[in-house]
Amino acid sequence: MATATSSPTCQFLTHFGSPRPHPIIFSPISKQTHFQPYRIIANGSLRNNYFSPTPTISSNSPLLVKAQASINGEREPMVPPYNVLITGSSKGIGYALAKKFLIAGDNVIICSRSAERVESAVNNLREEYGEQRVWGTQCDVREAESVKNLVLFAQKNLGYIDIWINNAGSNAYSYKPLAEASDEDLIEVVSTNTLGLMICCREAIKMMLQQPRGGHIFNIDGAGSDGRPTPRFAAYGATKRSVVHLTKSLQAELQMQDVKNVVVHNLSPGMVTTDLLMSGATTKQAKFFINVLAEPAEVVADYLVPNIRSIPASGSWKPTYIRFLTGLKAYSQIFSRLAFGARRNRYVLED
Repeated sequence: MATATSSPTCQFLTHFGSPRPHPIIFSPISKQTHFQPYRIIANGSLRNNYFSPTPTISSNSPLLVKAQASINGEREPMVPPYNVLITGSSKGIGYALAKKFLIAGDNVIICSRSAERVESAVNNLREEYGEQRVWGTQCDVREAESVKNLVLFAQKNLGYIDIWINNAGSNAYSYKPLAEASDEDLIEVVSTNTLGLMICCREAIKMMLQQPRGGHIFNIDGAGSDGRPTPRFAAYGATKRSVVHLTKSLQAELQMQDVKNVVVHNLSPGMVTTDLLMSGATTKQAKFFINVLAEPAEVVADYLVPNIRSIPASGSWKPTYIRFLTGLKAYSQIFSRLAFGARRNRYVLED
């Protein structure tokens, strides 16, 4: 942990100006490594079709029969409006992304562990964007059967998914040294962020391989994904580091199998003022970086969604890393803070 006598600014600059490891509370700034040789973009009733906790679909559905055609190498062009599925999307950045896709004219499926939150979110979105544009279902990404039901729900209501965004994640709302973490908290973090992501990627890839249109999968990274330390939430940082590795491994597997119309990408929203982030604003250093670098979910979604949609629109099947908070942008905002006091107390009062 940082000492009481060292300022957060000095700690940040020391981290980037010295080869010595230095613990930094939040590490949103991305850097290119040998893991990233690919393209980088920086800067009513809900019971039937709209909401279902346990969706089902017939094995002889014409949708599934049609999808089998892709086995023979057929490919349909991917044109808007797109069918989008976002996990962990009843609130926060997932919900903001859903709204922006709907504004762009796309169709969206949202999901969450909480059936109540999903129903509320779908009701709100339907009021703004119409009943035939958004659907929702309960899904616990930690459970394989739940994710399989999510796929069936998507096929039943939309037929196929063009864009699948793996946003569901957790740090158990716990900021403390690893030695003080409970068994329950560690299991929650790892099973959601690592096992859950693997299950979602597996099921999304299996579904998209059967789609003539193919599909794009986006894995959201987080603090720790660039290899920098994440004290007070070490387990979370470790799981987010694994996101980049898993994405690269899946890209390699698909390439080895000569799959050309299913691609796995990385998506980096930076620091977003969600409940998850703000619950950790308990130290001087955390408050400093939240005020200087964080942005509301709506602002981040305004940038990410057009860049996500540009990939299928361009016909590109190349893996991409889309980043909202670049190193240059972060340094610029830190300089503005040091030189002009910009963004002080923007979200939380600093000491």
